[in-house]
Order: sequence, then C-alpha cells, then structure tokens
Amino acid sequence: MARGLPPRRAGRRAARVCVRIESGGCSDVGRIRTNNEDSFRIVAPLNLFVLSDGMGGEAHGEVASALAVDTVAEHCLEAENSPSAPVSAGTQTGLALKTRLLASAVRLANRTIHESAERHPEQRGMGATLTAAWVEGPRLSLAHVGDSRAYLLRAGGLTQLTSDHSFVAEQVRRGILTPQQAETSEMQSVLLRALGAQPDVDVDADEHAVLERDVLLLCSDGLTRMVTEPEIASTLVLERDPQKAAEQLVELANEHGGEDNVTVVVIRLEPEPGGWFSRLLRWGRPANGSRDAGGD
Repeated sequence: MARGLPPRRAGRRAARVCVRIESGGCSDVGRIRTNNEDSFRIVAPLNLFVLSDGMGGEAHGEVASALAVDTVAEHCLEAENSPSAPVSAGTQTGLALKTRLLASAVRLANRTIHESAERHPEQRGMGATLTAAWVEGPRLSLAHVGDSRAYLLRAGGLTQLTSDHSFVAEQVRRGILTPQQAETSEMQSVLLRALGAQPDVDVDADEHAVLERDVLLLCSDGLTRMVTEPEIASTLVLERDPQKAAEQLVELANEHGGEDNVTVVVIRLEPEPGGWFSRLLRWGRPANGSRDAGGD
C-alpha cells in the first residue's frame, strides 16, 4: 500500500483483461499543510483503485483515510477469493455484482471509521471522502462518498463521473450558485456526506462502459481546486505514462499554490496486441499500409 512520508508513489502495474490496464499514483503533502491526510491504494491483480481524503487534522484524518482504503481493498480481495462473502444491502438495484461489492466495501469502511472514533476519543471528528473504481472487462464500477472525484478522458474530452457531496456543489445543482461562484466560495470545504460521521452512509454506486484508450482519473480536491479541467485533460493527453502523468498533475497543483494535500491515480486502458480492437484496425487498413485513394 502506498503510505508513509510524502511524497508517495506507486509504480505502474499491469493486469490483463480484455485490455491492458496500466496505472500510476502519487500523493503529496502540498505547500501549506504539515501532514498528508490522503491515502490511495492500487490493487493491480483486481484492477481496483481506491483514493481517500481524510478530514479532522489533529483528529487523525490520515487514520480515517488509511482505514478507508485498507477496508475497501481488503473487503474486495476477500470477496474475490470467497464467493460467499457478505454483500450489505443498498438502496440501488440492477447493478452488477462487483458494483454492489464495491458499494458494500465503502459502507463497511464507513462503519470501521465510525467505530474507531467511538473507541478512541482522540479520533472523534475524523472522517474521509472515498472514490473507488473497479474495472472488469468493458465495465467500470464506481463507488463514491464526498468530494474526491473520478474523471473519464475519452478522445481528448474530460468528463466528471462523480457528483460532489458538498454544500457548494448542491447550491450549484439547485441554481443558487454559478460554477464560477462555487470556485471562490468560502464554503467549499463543507461536505454534506462523508465516511465516519454517522454509523451508516449513502453510497453513490454507478457503472460505465469503458473503451480501449480511455483514461480514468481519481483525485482528491487538492488537485481540482488548484488545477483547471483543461489543464488536467491536456496533461493526460500529452503524457501517456500513467505514473508520470500522476506526478505531473501533483506538480501542477503545487505550482499553483499547493494549498491542500493532493493525490492522483491515473489508469490507462490500452489495446492488447492481437486483441479485437487491434484486429479491427488491421481489417480496415489497406494491405500495403497506405490510405485509400479517396481518404483525407
């Protein structure tokens, strides 16, 4: 697991599914804070990626985020190895098993953080955000609580896949604030939902179809408050190595002020040599490798 003194890095790992999945992650304390309350974990054998931003400062936000990523990773590993592992009930239906397992793991992480704070008075008030992604074949399973985000880069376009559970985001959704006003609001740090605050928590669980050459990004708000989405997209387009891309995004956040801890996980879905997408490209290409006479 990637923890310890910042900056922290997890090198690129590859796992085989219908595409080749390459990933990298980086976490840094930033330029203002004195301790890093973020945690992330890449479980390469499962194509599972988990990121958490701890809250609480002296109330051990770093403990909360570590508990969050460890609990999710261990629950999913247990479920993978034991088909009879329990899946806690949620309000959403019609989801694939892995998506339900991921949401169940997040609910378990919430209880673990809450119970730890109940047992240890010095931890009272700690909490965490969590965003987790699990890739299986062409399906991306997401589970999310808080304002850490998941993005999808496809054909150069960046799309936010998660909704922030924050006061200003809710004000924007209701039309009370504009996105521009939200960016400068002093209420940006106020969360409506986080792990550990209550014994139970609502978890956003969702599924998306993914394609070869897609890029997924998980990040804490230390990135999105410092770096614009066009800058994020440009970095992901220009730097194909996931580890280097993650490090460059962290560096950008620090160059822009580094007002918070910043953590980034980048996941690239590359075509497997000889896979269906590569064969499709070959079938559509003239035998001599040149373009058709009528092409552009």
